[in-house]
Amino acid sequence: MATEAVQALLERCDHVHLDLYDGAEHHEGGEAELMVPYLSESRSKQKILGRQLFVLDDMMQLLERLETTDQLFNEPCPPNPGNEAHSRWKVLKSEYKEGVQEVEALISTLRDMMDKLHHKRDRLTNLVTALENKKDLSLQMGESLQIAYNALRVCEGQLAQLRAETDATLDRSADWQHLRDALQGYVEETQGVMQCRLLSVGSSELCVELRPRSCGSTSGQLEPLRLTVTWSPDDHFHLQVYQGTAGLLEVSMKGCLSHLSAAVLEVMQCYTSQGEMLAEIQALHSRFAIDWRPGQRLLVFLKTASSVCSLRVEEGYPSRGTATLISVRRDGELVDNAVLQVKRPSPLPVY
Repeated sequence: MATEAVQALLERCDHVHLDLYDGAEHHEGGEAELMVPYLSESRSKQKILGRQLFVLDDMMQLLERLETTDQLFNEPCPPNPGNEAHSRWKVLKSEYKEGVQEVEALISTLRDMMDKLHHKRDRLTNLVTALENKKDLSLQMGESLQIAYNALRVCEGQLAQLRAETDATLDRSADWQHLRDALQGYVEETQGVMQCRLLSVGSSELCVELRPRSCGSTSGQLEPLRLTVTWSPDDHFHLQVYQGTAGLLEVSMKGCLSHLSAAVLEVMQCYTSQGEMLAEIQALHSRFAIDWRPGQRLLVFLKTASSVCSLRVEEGYPSRGTATLISVRRDGELVDNAVLQVKRPSPLPVY
């Protein structure tokens, strides 16, 4: 029983502490397992043989003390000398059993303690592993915190620099705002004096509206003339005049930027030279359904839904030229001009 308890206790111990024997000793242990039954049987035989020898020794001592054979039959049997030893052996056996029980109890207690120790050891191992992981994580977080702190210091420096630059930019912006307001005032005053008005400005394009001054009795009623100027990186411009309702022939001009002012002045002079005629045509536009074709110098007048009159306007009209009725169509049919000859061609007839 004690051997089994010790064996169970050894099985629950760490293999590191149990690995005290080499391979040869394990081999001998295997042979010992085979020898145990033999030795147990031999021990039993030796015990029986020892008792027989003990009895034989007592008999020999008794015979040595006898002088005659009569003493063997007349003297009483001596007390059994082995009773005292047997009693002592029983006492020792009882003490041995008590010791074995005590050892078994201690082994059971030790087994429980070892279980608790193993549990505590596993828990301690897990705690040490967790502590090492937390230590590594703490080191990583410390490094990350240091990096973040350094980045924060750099950002604070950049923020201070940006604030200084922003303050300087705001100061310059305020100065530019005052300058822009002043320039806007100058532009408005200049446009009030000049014959043009700036509509829009782009990186490579601007839109201008020409407003010619009054040069006659009716030229003051001329509508603004819109033109667009675009320029290229090679210092060349392209000027486009839009007819719109102004009545001027659409013009497209190209050249060097140095000749832009001359081109605009040429367009202005062309517009003002026909000011009286164009003013009259523009006035007719607001009252009648007409179509002015400056390239043909032809004025098409839709009198009614079925009557269309065509008039040719000569150069210099109305001071030097005349307006002549060319054709009249009713319901798509051409009417004889002799019947509808206009006696006074100037100014333009108003139907």
